[in-house]
Amino acid sequence: MIVLLIVAGGYSCFGQAKPEGQSGYDATLAQKLGADEYGMKTYVMVFLKEGPVKIKDSVAREKLQTAHLKNIFKLADEGKLITAGPFSDNQEIRGIFIFNVSTVEEAKKLTDTDPAVKAGVLIMELHPWYGSAALVEIPDIHKKIQKKSIVDN
Repeated sequence: MIVLLIVAGGYSCFGQAKPEGQSGYDATLAQKLGADEYGMKTYVMVFLKEGPVKIKDSVAREKLQTAHLKNIFKLADEGKLITAGPFSDNQEIRGIFIFNVSTVEEAKKLTDTDPAVKAGVLIMELHPWYGSAALVEIPDIHKKIQKKSIVDN
């Protein structure tokens, strides 16, 4: 019973308004991240879908996958790609990209640099998406928690 009261009391603290002047809002950080007044911004979300080309040779498939991953890291290092990753359910939609760009046209130019797209193994479905401006911090945080690079395997 005491544990339940402590847990319930802890949760109720999060719902209380902070005293004036202590909202936690950081105007400098918001501006740096490109946030609007809601802490949000426009990105482009891309669904990587299975393309018409199927590569049967396992060595060629692995070489193309490595080139695809290297392109992902290049785009991330340029600050254009916020996050990317595969889906694990082996369906038509193979993965996602979230680009730190505000137009589908700009994102399309970036997806066209992908070797798997050039080869026809993947096709891209692009959508403007409104999300937290804090997402742009993901690549830097990821570098701090990544023990090994997936490209170096």
